[in-house]
Amino acid sequence: MGATIYGIRNCTTMKKAFAWLDGHGIAYDFHDYKKAGASEAALRRWCDAAGWERVLNRSGLTFRRLPDTAKVDLDEAKAIALMLEKPSMIKRPVLETGDTIEIGFKPERYDELFLA
Repeated sequence: MGATIYGIRNCTTMKKAFAWLDGHGIAYDFHDYKKAGASEAALRRWCDAAGWERVLNRSGLTFRRLPDTAKVDLDEAKAIALMLEKPSMIKRPVLETGDTIEIGFKPERYDELFLA
C-alpha cells in the first residue's frame, strides 16, 4: 500500500509520525506543504473525507494570529482559502493511503491502518 504524508518537516507531531512509519518499515512519500504548498484539490479531498473543521488547525499560532475578522463566519470555502494562503493552518500530518485519509497522528490509528 502506497502512502503519502503531508505536513511540515520540523513539526513535533510530524516527527512522531515519521518515527512510527520508519520504525514499522512503512514506505511513504513526504510532501512538505510549507515549501511546496497544498493544492486546492488536495484540500477539498481532505475536507470531503474528514470535514474542514478537522483539517483546519485552529490551535496553531498562524490561525490564532489572524485578525478576528478572518476568523468570523468560517465555512469550508473560507477555510480552504485560508489554508491555501497559509499552509501552516493545515492540521498535521495528513496521511493518504489509497482511499484512506487520516488527519493528525495517533499511533493506534496507524496500527489499524498498517498492521491490522
